[in-house]
Amino acid sequence: MVKKLTITVEAEVYKGLHEVVGRRRISHFIQDLVRPHVIRRDLDQAYREMARDESREQAALAWSESTINDVADEPR
Repeated sequence: MVKKLTITVEAEVYKGLHEVVGRRRISHFIQDLVRPHVIRRDLDQAYREMARDESREQAALAWSESTINDVADEPR
């Protein structure tokens, strides 16, 4: 279900939305920005979904392995 919402913004923000985002795209733009802050996802489920993404897991492992060298060079 879609709900209509009226919001108030400064004229400069309104102009910027039209110039950067474009007409007929502002609602989608705002929804994409706001959604993660107001919709609570089940974190356990989200982590399970992320873990199934093999390329993401490989990238995360490569990143974490690369930081070991940073720590190894630290003076003690």
